[in-house]
Amino acid sequence: MKCQLIAAAVAFAIGCHAIPTPATHALHEKRSVIPRLWERGSRIESDAILPVRIGLTQNNLDNGYEYLMDVSHPDSPNFGKHWTADEVHDIFAPAQDAVEAVRDWLISAGVKATEIVHSDNKGWLAMNIPTWQAEELFQTEYHEHIHSDSGAVKVGCDEYYLPDHIRPHVDYITPGVKLSATLKKSKTKRSSTPHHKPGPFKKLPGHFSHWVPPTAAGTLPADLQDCGRNITPTCLKALYQIPNATIKDSVNQLGLYESGDIYSQEDLNSFFADYAPYVPQGTHPLLDSIDGGQAPVDPGSEYNTGESDIDMDIAYSLIYPQTVTLYQVDDNIEAFTDGGFNTFLDALDGSYCTYTAYNITGNSPGVDAVYPDPADGGYKGPLQCGTYKPTRVISVSYGVSEYDAPLNYTRRQCNEFLKLGLQGHTFLWASGDYGVASFPGDDNDNGCLGDDSTIYNPSFPTCPYVTNVGATRLYDDQTVLDEESAMQANLGPGAELFSSAGGFANYFPVPDYQKSAVASYFEYHDPGLPYYTINADASNIGEGGGLYNRVGRGFPDVSANGAEFRAYNNQTLYHFYGTSLAAPIWGSIITLINEERTLIGKGPVGFINPTLYANAWALNDIVNGSNPGCGSAGFAAVKGWDPVTGLGTPSFPKLLALWLGLP
Repeated sequence: MKCQLIAAAVAFAIGCHAIPTPATHALHEKRSVIPRLWERGSRIESDAILPVRIGLTQNNLDNGYEYLMDVSHPDSPNFGKHWTADEVHDIFAPAQDAVEAVRDWLISAGVKATEIVHSDNKGWLAMNIPTWQAEELFQTEYHEHIHSDSGAVKVGCDEYYLPDHIRPHVDYITPGVKLSATLKKSKTKRSSTPHHKPGPFKKLPGHFSHWVPPTAAGTLPADLQDCGRNITPTCLKALYQIPNATIKDSVNQLGLYESGDIYSQEDLNSFFADYAPYVPQGTHPLLDSIDGGQAPVDPGSEYNTGESDIDMDIAYSLIYPQTVTLYQVDDNIEAFTDGGFNTFLDALDGSYCTYTAYNITGNSPGVDAVYPDPADGGYKGPLQCGTYKPTRVISVSYGVSEYDAPLNYTRRQCNEFLKLGLQGHTFLWASGDYGVASFPGDDNDNGCLGDDSTIYNPSFPTCPYVTNVGATRLYDDQTVLDEESAMQANLGPGAELFSSAGGFANYFPVPDYQKSAVASYFEYHDPGLPYYTINADASNIGEGGGLYNRVGRGFPDVSANGAEFRAYNNQTLYHFYGTSLAAPIWGSIITLINEERTLIGKGPVGFINPTLYANAWALNDIVNGSNPGCGSAGFAAVKGWDPVTGLGTPSFPKLLALWLGLP
């Protein structure tokens, strides 16, 4: 197959053999394992044009953690004194001598100066060059890779090399070691993408004649007697002592990220009528459309699969009359690729964007969506950069396998969350729904890593600068007076082990704010499983028969209820399960706390993890349940922090007192 790789139509990465390497070059990035079902095909023709991006190492990143702790740790004298966007941009911009060094190297190697485009924030160098020239520059070979089942074609390399004097200035290069998007885009529903949805859900049974109410249910109001089987907003408020909301201000809108799924107003109205009658019919979010995102749709639309419906149901039922801002990201073409979330971050922070030139639009071809989208019906506008100011709190119920993107790509994205945290923004992110595995069919059939599919596969973002949220549940014979357990359920084929995701990152070490909690976990509750210690480039996953990285960032950080939530989708009443439910619960709680801080003249809480780990007494510890996967029992929920439910579920009165400085 001839691959004339034009920038607007193609994405790249994995699969190649290295060519002889000069003594002045060293390995910069290497893929340790080629995903199953992909076979190396023909070498890319030498005159095919590759849109090359070189991500430059940003300045002062080594100090980023200290900067963030300075404004986020409760013991810091600068707690809450968040930075402006300009201050963040200026301190992290790549050093000018680094930019010049890489540019000089490219020119000396034969790239025309007029072909090198510099991004507006100095973070990238971009150019269109023939494959033969890219192979010479990076000492590699680019090959097609063909999927044995679908026949899809992707291209790239297994490893590449850079001159010794250039390597310190470069984060990563694309096309590189990342599996590309398929060469041909198609107009298909994005249910096949690696977003995590609310997970399988089941229809509400028509009657419960066999059910015997728990003994304690008789002491509760009627609307709280059945919370073990049917979670409603009233149940959530009782579980976590959340008061009825009364505040609507101009600065504390709750942001919800959605992509590939779109809400139905009719579904929201039905939910409001049955479970949140204090929310007026027709109440809807403010739409911040990013790169063609559209909403709402009719209830029967193929894009209305439930995720957006339940996120908004929970948010409005807990924070109304406060406003919700919907970040509907990407057009409805198959544009989302394995890297994930960069088009979203572009729209929130213009400095994160790459420059658009020479028919290349986008920031990392082969990892991120490209705009204008050349596909039929795709968004034809330019990539949106710095279009919207991010809300103070953003809840995200989507994710990808950490392993899906290259290490340096993922670290670079994580640093953007650090920068947004410096500015006072809080990200609550669902941990995933398959225990210690990622999505079935992602990386391996069961979502695990390794030739025998037994190595635990963390779900990104394992980034230590977001708050990762797991899920809990009540059982049929329990009430809101009982302790919750880790969310786990058998929901049928493909979700027999549907449980709250948790474990330890391969790409990120334990952050300082979490070290004490993780050390305590291993001292008193060591799981007794074989493990490995990850190396600097995360190339030894599973070494020595280990199942997880003993020195990785632990997740989740916290948890909340994620089972038996009653909601409408396509005008049908279902039970929903998943950490997708837990993230907007936490997002709503932090929004309510920010409102109270605003009333007394204080700013937002910002990055909350340091405060939570230093004050675990403000949460309800969860000690029941586990998160099986990858052919094992996974980890168990135990006293203190654990890699199933984190520090536990929220206690609103304690958290409010904590952040208001009350006794």
